[in-house]
Amino acid sequence: MNLILFGPPGAGKGTQGEIICEALHIPTISTGAMIRAAIHDGTELGKQVESLTKAGLLVPDDVVVGIVQERLKQEDCRNGFILDGFPRTIPQAEALDALGVRIDCVLDIEVPDEVIVERMSGRRSCPSCGATYHVKFNPSKDGIHCDLCNSELTQRADDQPETVMARLNVYHEQTEPLRNYYLRKGLLTVVDGQKGVDETAELVKKALGI
Repeated sequence: MNLILFGPPGAGKGTQGEIICEALHIPTISTGAMIRAAIHDGTELGKQVESLTKAGLLVPDDVVVGIVQERLKQEDCRNGFILDGFPRTIPQAEALDALGVRIDCVLDIEVPDEVIVERMSGRRSCPSCGATYHVKFNPSKDGIHCDLCNSELTQRADDQPETVMARLNVYHEQTEPLRNYYLRKGLLTVVDGQKGVDETAELVKKALGI
């Protein structure tokens, strides 16, 4: 199955992608994760896009399309893949079509803006071991340090409330039009993402028939 996970930032696409990946044994391709890794590693790509991501802006289409094109050529994508975070604009979707990539389903995880802001602005992560927390839903024991290695928790720059709102505005302006793009192709399936992870996962599995 060739699947696109669609929805606003913080809707839970990454978590649901992992669940689908385990069920179908196909890789999840997260452009966001690949870009963050490039920034962390200080690559040329990372330097090019760091200022954009910190401001909540989208990486240029040609850069992202090139990243995805190269990734889809790898052997583990032969039996299917899950695209998380791509496409984010109509031109990116058209570029994907131009590459001849077949898409079987576009799964749209819908979550209201106010829920997204609460989810994302409360996220914290450990810079040492990578453990993740949430100040409300999954806090560490003291709310300051990692339970696993005792390092002080940090907040990603793009999880700051003002940046989250900027990301949501960009999503509504540039990405949300993709709903109609894929609806017209008969590929769009909508799932309510306001529920807990397990409840959303059941809705996702039902929608995909897995």
